[in-house]
Amino acid sequence: MTLHRRMSPPLALAVLLALCAHCEAAPQSSNAQRPNIIIILADDMGFGDVACQNPDSKIPTPFLDKLATQGMRFTDAHSPSAVCTPTRYSLLTGTYAWRSALKRSVLWPWDAPLIDEDTLTLPQMLSEQGYTTACIGKWHLGWNWPTTDGSAINDIIPLGKFDNKIRNPWYAKVNFSRPLGGGPTARGFGYYFGDDVPNFPPYGFIENDRMVTLPTVPKPEPMFGLPGPMVEGWDLTAVMPTLAKKAVDFIKAPARQAPFGKKANAPFFLYLSLTAPHTPIAPTEEFIGKSGAHRYGDFVNEVDWLVGQVMDALSATGQEENTLLIFTSDNGSPGRDGENMNGKPNTVRAYGHNPSHIYRGIKADIWEGGHRVPFIARWPKRIAAASASDEVITHTDFMATCAALTGATFPQDAARDSYNLLPLLLGEEQTEPLREATVHHSINGMFAIRQGDWKFIDGKGSGGWSGKGAAGAPPVQLFNLAKDPREEHNLQEQHPDIVQRLSALLARYKRDGRSAIRPTNNAE
Repeated sequence: MTLHRRMSPPLALAVLLALCAHCEAAPQSSNAQRPNIIIILADDMGFGDVACQNPDSKIPTPFLDKLATQGMRFTDAHSPSAVCTPTRYSLLTGTYAWRSALKRSVLWPWDAPLIDEDTLTLPQMLSEQGYTTACIGKWHLGWNWPTTDGSAINDIIPLGKFDNKIRNPWYAKVNFSRPLGGGPTARGFGYYFGDDVPNFPPYGFIENDRMVTLPTVPKPEPMFGLPGPMVEGWDLTAVMPTLAKKAVDFIKAPARQAPFGKKANAPFFLYLSLTAPHTPIAPTEEFIGKSGAHRYGDFVNEVDWLVGQVMDALSATGQEENTLLIFTSDNGSPGRDGENMNGKPNTVRAYGHNPSHIYRGIKADIWEGGHRVPFIARWPKRIAAASASDEVITHTDFMATCAALTGATFPQDAARDSYNLLPLLLGEEQTEPLREATVHHSINGMFAIRQGDWKFIDGKGSGGWSGKGAAGAPPVQLFNLAKDPREEHNLQEQHPDIVQRLSALLARYKRDGRSAIRPTNNAE
């Protein structure tokens, strides 16, 4: 716009002020068009725990069922690993965790951060796009624990190796009054609140990089969890309600309100990483008996309630339509019944409930039950209500999807296994699968690769908790999931060509250091 030379001074001033106001408002308008993003990550929740996708479920999940009627349900979604730490790494980096220092297992008490300082993370990318970012809940990606002598536990024991004799007494060296380094706020989040890992010490809440209350007493031996320091009066059943309240407070908080520091007129990203229904299976009193699947089912019902709290908070604040809300899980369920806050794997089946639904295996396994997870996405007026997709997707895809959603870019060496799911979410017609192939990984480091209907497992047995396989069993497995979703018929002898093709593709993904065919959003 050009000012006319003969414009009167008062009018010129008025127009100039209007222009300045427009310049200040323009970024706000741009931000307003970008949706808030909430990812709710349940811990150890199976595909068959959500009632709307398992007619035999013994657990009421009314809020998740409602979410599914309002958005899109993915029936072939997978966690990048069959256990939690590597999945969390992959979700926040867009890269499979087996490319990191952790080749199997999970991080254990006092381990160092798994995400390198120079790795681009999802919250860092979104922060650069003007988002307020927060992580609430379970972290389980390691910390730089401040010790009295400057030593670190990984000086004497590798990441992911569990040894009670070495790990249990280590807390005596940790100075909990000092900042904890390498956590969420050091990896891109503007705010953090959580208890790190619910069954690991220290038993207490952490806010940003500090213990909210110092853990001054040892955990009582009868209380569930590994030995270590605890905040006096710590209540395992209070964790989930506390996380729910903190998440609602964050959603409802106005700009710049402490402690969240939300940016004015900016969208937010909330990574709400739950501690349930993982052990300790500790539903609060109001949920006891709400399911037909003992305490495990009651705890899943509490997860559903928390999802409802988030949905209500969005509705109450008028943010529902401008929020992409995603619910999923970090891996499959072990199916513990929750007796004494624990239970052996698969014991919940005695109640007629199977968290894996029709699929073989449980948490930690390379079979489908280990990593096929619930995945529901809602974005009103953008994602079609009551829709479903059978595309194969995985949590590494969050990075490229959020980049496409916000206009962010990332370099070629970032998000190496991430594909953009936005066309699927928006219902754009697809002529071919979005991902070339998807890699699965078990707790013991066994690999599988999925392409179309075919799933090739590079090993025998489950690669996890369900067994090593019978003596004399073939060294590899091949299943056609369209015809055999229960993985009961190994076809490796009948289709050596497919075995060879998928084995070579898996080897290429390992060798090339990426599985995305090309950078999905290239900053270079």
